Parts: sequence; C-alpha cells; structure tokens
Amino acid sequence: MAINKVVNKSTKTHAAMRNVIEYVLRDEKVREGFAEITGPYDYDSLTWDQVYNSFLEEKRLWDKDSGRMYAHNIISFHQDEPVTPDVVFEIGKQFASRFFPDHQTLICVHQDKDHLHCHIVTNSVSYIDGHKLHQTKKDLEQQKEFTNQICLEKGLSVAEKGRHFDGTSIEAGDVISWKKDKYQAMLKDNGKTQKSYLIDCATAVLEAKETSSSKEEFIECLERSGWKTTWTDNKKNITFQDEDGHKIRNTNLEKTFNIDLGKEALLNEFARQKAEKLRVREQAKQFEQRFEELKRYSSGLDKQTAGDNSETRIRASEASVRDAEKGRKNSETERRTRDVERKDRTVKQERSRAAGMQKDKGISR
Repeated sequence: MAINKVVNKSTKTHAAMRNVIEYVLRDEKVREGFAEITGPYDYDSLTWDQVYNSFLEEKRLWDKDSGRMYAHNIISFHQDEPVTPDVVFEIGKQFASRFFPDHQTLICVHQDKDHLHCHIVTNSVSYIDGHKLHQTKKDLEQQKEFTNQICLEKGLSVAEKGRHFDGTSIEAGDVISWKKDKYQAMLKDNGKTQKSYLIDCATAVLEAKETSSSKEEFIECLERSGWKTTWTDNKKNITFQDEDGHKIRNTNLEKTFNIDLGKEALLNEFARQKAEKLRVREQAKQFEQRFEELKRYSSGLDKQTAGDNSETRIRASEASVRDAEKGRKNSETERRTRDVERKDRTVKQERSRAAGMQKDKGISR
C-alpha cells in the first residue's frame, strides 16, 4: 500500500530548497544508490550542492528566482508491503515522468526506516518554457489515483478508504494521521512531554457532543473547556480555537480520529440527546406521581390502622373494667362466704362447749 503526500512546509526560500536537497541525498538514507535527477544537469556526480546549483541556474535563466522554489512529494509504502527498493525507485521515476515532465526532478529512495519511501523534489521552474509549477487539489487527487494504478500494475496493494493495511476496518476513534508534524505532536503528548492541542480539542469536542442537546449547549460547553467555536450557516466547516490561537477544523478531527463531526451528524446527535432527556424527565415525572399516590395510600392505611387500634384499646379497657368488677364481686362473695362459715363454726363451738358444761354438771350430782 502506497501513500502519496505533498510537503508544503517552507518551500519559498533558497535555504529551504538547499536543506531539502541535502536531506534526501544523505548517504545513510540512500543506502544502495537509488537516486537520479531528470532534466538538464551538467555535473558528473550527484551531490546535494550540485543539484542545488543546477536548480538555481535554471531559475535564473528564466528570471524566476523568487516565490515557490520547489515541490516535494513523498511516496511511502507500508512496512509489511512486499516491495523492493528498485521497484519503489521505478514507481518514483514513472510518477515524475507523468506529472513533472518539463521540470528538473530529484528522485531518491530512502531505506533507513522500517518502511521504504521515495522522495521526489521538483524545481518549480520549467526548463522548457520557464513557467512556474502550479498544482491544484484536482492535480493532487490525480497523483494519488496514478500511484494506486501503478501499485495495482505491479501487484501491490492500494490504500482503501476506511480500512487498515491488513484489510480490517478503521474503528471510530482510531488515530490515522498521515501528517508527520501532527503525528509527532501526538506522540509527544502520549509521552507527556508536550501538550497536543489536537488531542485536547478532540477530547473537548467529544465531551461536549455527548452532553449537549442543542448547538448552543455544544458551543457553551466547549467555551467552558477553553475552546471558541465558529459555527455559521454560510460556512461548510466548524472551526475550534483555543486560548493560544490554535485553530482546528472539524474535518481535521474527522480525518485524524475517524469520527463523524459534520454539522448534520452533530445536529442529529443533539436531537437524540434532547429526546433522551425528555424521556428521562417524563419517567421522573411519572415516578414522582406514582410516589405521591403511594404516599397518600400509605397515609390512609396509617389512619385506618390508628382508628382500628383506638377501638381495640377501648374494647380492651372495657374488658379490663368488666374483669375488675367481676373480680371484685367474686372477692366480696368469697369474703361473705368465709364470714358465714366462720360464724357457723363459732356457733357450733359455743354449742359444743355449752353441752360439755351441762354434762359435767350432771355427773357431779
């Protein structure tokens, strides 16, 4: 799988052109001599200073020694792609012949990484008519399509949107940045040596997305996280800016983290969040009503229970009174019975004593 990218950083100075030529021609990178220049070149050897002077001579010949100095393309292959340096070199030459046929172009294959890649540095001034090189977005798309076509012809894999090199799907949230500066910034952030505003922005946007039920809530939530949001109807993209002035578009986050942050997707999510909040609110209302009904029902039971208990206590009290009265009457009866029995015993005892006395008198006579 080949990835074709354009490096647009600092291409308008002599120093930048000299540095990039020196870099791509380093011996430790071009290990097997896969390096070549197309177009006019009056030197016997291929060194960075000779290539640099050759580019300058062509510019001055046409009086075009200002503005953009060069174009820089890199065709990179996955580390698991079964491709050899000579095949990569051939692909680079075909690419230069197809898109820069009238411009001096330096083609070098680097073998110092775990993956092969080809640097293509092109003089911005044509050696045929002196016209400056201009590349549009359409040209860049054609370059990618051409690279894929060459790979297919040589039996190599091609980049497939939404899939990794091994064919597995790219899941939402996977980091798929192909820009070196962006990738290095995220690596540093993971190593805790530097704060990546890109990751910081993605985190803030996702948190706001998950908790907002309207565009206004989304913007307010991001503002609390330190991000200003520019979302207007007359612009296709949404722009986020932090307190340090870093600006990031929603499309940048989408490409880097493979998440849908388009306006339509966000508005749909807000509508879903709003509906969910209304559902939860309605459930809470129904629960509260049910709770009040249970409270009223419980209160009625308490009153009924209290009434039942009061009546029971009265009945118990009346029973106690009756029992007490019955006990008192029984006690009185028992007392009277005992008194009668005591009187009877006393009478009997008196009679028995009187009879004894009579008997004693008779005996004396």
